[in-house]
Amino acid sequence: MNVIVDEEKCIGCGTCEEICPAVFHVPESTGKSEVIDEEACEFVGCCEAAAENCPVEAIRLQE
Repeated sequence: MNVIVDEEKCIGCGTCEEICPAVFHVPESTGKSEVIDEEACEFVGCCEAAAENCPVEAIRLQE
C-alpha cells in the first residue's frame, strides 16, 4: 500500500502520529507529517484510521 501525505494540505496537528506512530511522524523541524515506514501499514492496520481522522484530508492511501 502506498501512503501519501500532501504536504500542502498537512497542518501538522499530529493526529496521524497519535493514531499510527509506526507509520507517521511529525518532526518539529518541518511541522508536517512524514511517512516513516510505509510497509508497516500492512502489519499494524492503522493507516486507514489515520487517513479517515485527518482533519484536512492530507493522507491518501493507494493499493
